[in-house]
Amino acid sequence: MGSFLEAAERNQNKPPIGIRFIECIKKKRLSYRTHQAIVLIVTFLAYTSYHAARKTTSIVKSTLDPESSEAGLKFVPWRITYSSEPGEIKSLSWKLGDGWAPFNASDGTALLGELDLAFLAIYALGMYFSGHLGDRINLRIFLTVGMVGTGIFTSLFGVGFWANVHNFYYYLMVQMLAGLFQSTGWPSVVAVVGNWFGKKKRGLIMGIWNAHTSVGNISGSLIAAAMLSYGWGWSFVLPGLLITFFGFLVFALLPVSPEAVGVDQDEDELDSPSKAGEGVTEPLLASVSGVKQEAVGFIEAWKIPGVAPFALCLFFAKLVAYTFLYWLPFYISHTAIDGKYLSDGTAGNLSTLFDVGGVVGGILAGHISDRLDARAITAASFMYCSIPALFFYRSYGHLSLGVNIAFMLLTGMLVNGPYALITTAVSADLGTHSSLKGNSRALATVTAIIDGTGSVGAAIGPLLTGYISAKSWSAVFTMLMAAALVAGLLLTRLVVAEVAAKIAESRSQGSPASKAQAAAFDV
Repeated sequence: MGSFLEAAERNQNKPPIGIRFIECIKKKRLSYRTHQAIVLIVTFLAYTSYHAARKTTSIVKSTLDPESSEAGLKFVPWRITYSSEPGEIKSLSWKLGDGWAPFNASDGTALLGELDLAFLAIYALGMYFSGHLGDRINLRIFLTVGMVGTGIFTSLFGVGFWANVHNFYYYLMVQMLAGLFQSTGWPSVVAVVGNWFGKKKRGLIMGIWNAHTSVGNISGSLIAAAMLSYGWGWSFVLPGLLITFFGFLVFALLPVSPEAVGVDQDEDELDSPSKAGEGVTEPLLASVSGVKQEAVGFIEAWKIPGVAPFALCLFFAKLVAYTFLYWLPFYISHTAIDGKYLSDGTAGNLSTLFDVGGVVGGILAGHISDRLDARAITAASFMYCSIPALFFYRSYGHLSLGVNIAFMLLTGMLVNGPYALITTAVSADLGTHSSLKGNSRALATVTAIIDGTGSVGAAIGPLLTGYISAKSWSAVFTMLMAAALVAGLLLTRLVVAEVAAKIAESRSQGSPASKAQAAAFDV
C-alpha cells in the first residue's frame, strides 16, 4: 500500500498524457484559463456519466416489477377515483414477460427498495473512505478507477438479463459493488474543481457546473427508457460502457491542480490582465511552496464550523431528492394522469422534467446565495418552499399532464436547489474554511463528510418508500414533506447567524453617514 501511495504522489506532479499531447501539437504550454475550461468540461462529463449509470435502476423498476401492488394506488388520505381499469397496467408491462423474477413477486417492490438501500448504504459508507483517500493520493487515478469499476458493475447488472439470472443476491452484490465504486466520484470532482476556482461567484459557477447531476439523470433516463424495447439489460450495459469511456477520458486529460501541470496563475495573468481584486481565477487555497501539507483528519474535518449542520441538513434534503430519483418513474407509471396510465418508457421520459427543474434550481440557488452572501438562508428558504410544492404535486398532479409537468418542474427546482448548493459551493467553502489556516488538503474529506452523510438519508428514503408505497403514496409524500421541514430547521442556527451578520453589516455601513450628518448639524 505504501509503494502505491508513493507512486501516486510522484504522478501527482506529472501532467496527464492528453495535456502533454495537446501541448506537443500546439507547441506551447496551455494557459491557466484553458486548464480551467478542461477541468470544468471533463469533470462535468465524468459526473454526468456517474448519474446516468445511477439513474437506470429507477427506469427499469417498472419493467422488473410491472404490477407492484395495486395497494399503491390506494390514496389515503387524498383518495382519488380513476376511470381506467387496473388491468390496463398489465397490458403495458414488458412484452417479453410479466416482469423479472424475483422482482415480479408479491414482495417485488420491497426487494427493489432493498437494492436501493444496498447501493446507497455502501455508497454513503464508501464516501467517507473516498474522501479520506482522495486527499492523500492522485485524484485523477482515483477517479479513473472509480469510473471504470462503476461501468463494470453497472453492466454486470444488465448481464443478468442475457444470463437469465433470477437470484436476488446476485443483483444485491452487484449493486453494492457499484455503490462502492460510485462513491469515488463526488469527493474527487469537487476537490479538483476547488483546486482551480476561487470563492468569488463560486455559488453561480458551481451551480451551473452542478447541472451535470440533472443532465446525467435526464440522459440516463432517456437511454434506459429507449433501450427497454431491446431488453432491459441494455438499459444497464450502455450507461456502463459510457462511464467506462469517460473514465479513460479523465485519465488522459484531467489536470488535478495547477501544481500538477506546472501552471502558474501569475504567468497567465500577464497574458490576460484582470481587474484589480478579481478573484474568479484564484484557486481556493494558495499552496505554500516548499511546505508539505498534511491531510486533515476525519474528526478534525467534522469540527470545522458549519460542517455538522449542513451535513445533517443534506441528510434530509437527499432523502427527498433520491426518493424522486429512484421512484418518480415508478410513481408516474402507476398513477392515472387524466384517467390514463402511461407506459414505462413514457413515464421515464416524463420524469426527466424533475431534473430540468433541478438544473434551474441549482443555478438559481447558487446565484442567490452569491448575491446575498448567505448560503444557509438560501438553502433553508428553498427547503421550506418545497413543502407546499410537494403537497400540490401529490394532490393535483393527477388532474392533467400539463398540471403534472408544472408541479414537477417546480418541485424539482425547490428540492434540488439546496441539494446542489450544499454539495458544491457550501462544501467548497467549508473545505477552505479559515480555521484550516491555508491547508488545501481538506476539500475531499469535507465534501465526503457532507455528501456521505447526505447519502445515508438518500439510502433511507428509497428504502422506506419501497415499503410505504405498497400501502399509500400519500404517506410517502407526507414523509417527504416532514423531511424537507427538518432539513430547513437544522440550519436555523446558521440562518440566525447570517441574519445577525447582515444586520451588523448594515449598521456599520450606516455609521459613517450618521456621523457625517451629526457633524453637519454641529457646524
